[in-house]
Amino acid sequence: MTSEPQAIAKTEYQAGKAAFERGKYREAVQHLEKASALIARNTRLGGEIQIWLVTAYEAAGQQKEAVALCEQLKRHPHPETSKQARRLLYILQAPQLKRPQEWLTQIPDLGALPDNESQTRLGSGTVSKKRPSPTPVIPEPIDPSKVNTKDNRFIWVALIAIALTLAGLIWSI
Repeated sequence: MTSEPQAIAKTEYQAGKAAFERGKYREAVQHLEKASALIARNTRLGGEIQIWLVTAYEAAGQQKEAVALCEQLKRHPHPETSKQARRLLYILQAPQLKRPQEWLTQIPDLGALPDNESQTRLGSGTVSKKRPSPTPVIPEPIDPSKVNTKDNRFIWVALIAIALTLAGLIWSI
């Protein structure tokens, strides 16, 4: 049977992961910090929560907190957690490359937007409005008086080339 703090920690952990995946990084940090405070940090689940917290810190722009927590997690008793912490720390401490501004795409912070769950959930039971089907594109009619109908002799050159090729093939047989 699960104790009350552990159940709350798991709920906060799931809420933190969900907020992170929706792009609400500050909210994810809050949930993951609560979950981390409620569960023993040296357990497998405690390490998993803290790894998520490192990524949430980084996404929320809290670089120092992310690096400090990674440094602690390198010494975590669970081998998978310490391995992930070393990998994350390597990434976090990697030098930043200078890139031209036109190469970058700014991703907005979705944490500032109000929740609108009915539009973002798929299969939530709400009836979606059908989009009007696109009207078929009808090409503009071509005015025959503007078409160049002069003989440019290309057809004759092509026919002569074909005839010579066929004659050469017949001659070689």
